[in-house]
Amino acid sequence: MRKSVLILFARQVMGMAFKNKAVMALLGLTVILLIYAAYSGFTIYQQQSRSRQLYQQQVRADWEDMPDKHPHRMAHYGYIAFRTKHPLSFFDFGMESYTGNAVFLEAHRQNSVNFSEAGFSTGMLRFGEISIAMILQVLLPLVIFFIGFSTVAADRENGTLKILLSQGTSWQEIIVGKALGLLGIALCILLPVILLLIIGCFVLPEKKYIVDNVCRIGWLALSYICYAGIISLMAVLISSIAKTAKSALVSLIGIWLLFTVIMPRTAQAMGNYLHATPSRIEFETAIEKDLIKKGDSHDPNDPYYKALKDSILRLYKVDSVQQLPFNYSGFQMKEGEKISAQIYNRHLFALLRKYQQQNDVSRYSAFINPFAALRDLSMAMSGTDFRSYVQFQQQAERYRYQLAQHMNELQIKHISNKKPGEHDKPHSISSAFWKAFPDFEYKRTGQGTVLLQEFPALASLLCWLTLLTAITTILSKKLKAL
Repeated sequence: MRKSVLILFARQVMGMAFKNKAVMALLGLTVILLIYAAYSGFTIYQQQSRSRQLYQQQVRADWEDMPDKHPHRMAHYGYIAFRTKHPLSFFDFGMESYTGNAVFLEAHRQNSVNFSEAGFSTGMLRFGEISIAMILQVLLPLVIFFIGFSTVAADRENGTLKILLSQGTSWQEIIVGKALGLLGIALCILLPVILLLIIGCFVLPEKKYIVDNVCRIGWLALSYICYAGIISLMAVLISSIAKTAKSALVSLIGIWLLFTVIMPRTAQAMGNYLHATPSRIEFETAIEKDLIKKGDSHDPNDPYYKALKDSILRLYKVDSVQQLPFNYSGFQMKEGEKISAQIYNRHLFALLRKYQQQNDVSRYSAFINPFAALRDLSMAMSGTDFRSYVQFQQQAERYRYQLAQHMNELQIKHISNKKPGEHDKPHSISSAFWKAFPDFEYKRTGQGTVLLQEFPALASLLCWLTLLTAITTILSKKLKAL
């Protein structure tokens, strides 16, 4: 292929597009929507980040202001962990509005993550949110298809195509050159967005993650450019096959609906059908049944814990728990916390495996749907995917377990086995102990790990580019001017 010919066709496509008033109006509308999405995304990020940070500081201040108490009372007083918003979440909201962002942590009980934005909003949220990523994933392909449907079909109808081919221009040069023109139009929208992301990376807080954020932006840029290339080449190929521009437009709109609406919904429904998950009530009931079978750590006459007490008394060769060199009640609470956490985690991991199997159906559908590949990769790099939510949930549970067991350890070491008398003060320890316990800090996954997890999505985009390139080569030998 001759470089000068490719550039000529690319410039022709871009020139005709920018001279068309309808196209310019469509591009202008897209730019306006992007500006609105960027502004609303920045605003939402700043508001929610400030709110979560404020409440996390308030929770910490209330925790440290607690007076001297019994450590087990502090374990039940509990803590609240808030999920920190990812700086790139203003670009792709992903699942952020539907997953919770705060969880109450207390002894002997694992609570679900609550307070999602969808829970506080009206039903309008189900129609979707306007984010930068949504516009680039859904609306930009429609714009490219609208511009590209006539790139070759119109030349066939007016006889220009026959003249081009008779002058020595190859089909491959026509297809690739016009596809590059469409890609150039897409880049006119993509490049300012990428620049905005880089600027936002330095303006927004969390300076320690700047390198990670820049790398994530690089992968986002690469994936969106690949996606635009796939859409551009697809538009020109359909236009080359179609006999008329009208039939090309109908075909491209059908493909757009298939990729962005039908296939994602179908993959989600198939995942739910093939890998059904229990309801919340069923999940919690199953955990409760296993806990009942194991025993109640708060009941001294429970068979399991009575046997545990007898074995401890025999080990220390004493007749009662009052003679033990440590607080037995704290030891029993520690054992109960360990058992309940193991039961909960076993059920939770089984549930998460089901969710992962459901997500895998959509994940591997990316090999037949480039939109799904870009969507998954975009959410993962923006820290708004399901894995990020699960990671927060697991980190919060580990913190809850450490907090509960730390309080149990304090009870074991510093609380007497002898019950206070009628006129004695209740057992308590210094508040300095819980002031010394560290605050919850959410640690996000590095972009390298995310990239490995989303390798199928990136591989899918590359496979689509390779496939369309091969189709272009094959069709270039078979296509006719009429």
